[in-house]
Amino acid sequence: MTMRKAYEAKNATVSGPYSHAVDAGEFVYFSGQTAMNSISAENLKGDIGKQTERCFNNLFEVLDVAGLTPDDVVKVNVYLTDMNNFAAMNEVYETKFSSPFPARTCVAVLALPLGAEVEIEMIAKRGK
Repeated sequence: MTMRKAYEAKNATVSGPYSHAVDAGEFVYFSGQTAMNSISAENLKGDIGKQTERCFNNLFEVLDVAGLTPDDVVKVNVYLTDMNNFAAMNEVYETKFSSPFPARTCVAVLALPLGAEVEIEMIAKRGK
């Protein structure tokens, strides 16, 4: 079995058998984070802006543990349970990166773990 280096953040929790991020050499793959994947998770139902902020707090903590910055992020996937929340999510999202922005996919899903309304995952590249 190949040994993989994994990164964990102290303020983010997991809701299943996975690592917060796995180092694949040149690329680091980040598991999806929700507002509920936080040690101090609170009910933010209906507030997509705050949920999105919490997703990025969790992701950027893991990014830091991996020795990377938001400038190293090359791809982001966003999952929303309601596309009517796209604008509110996007308002927070655009403050997290600078141009040129990472590639991104945003899709609507039926449901997310722990009752979350937004989940975000990323891929970063070392030495971008």
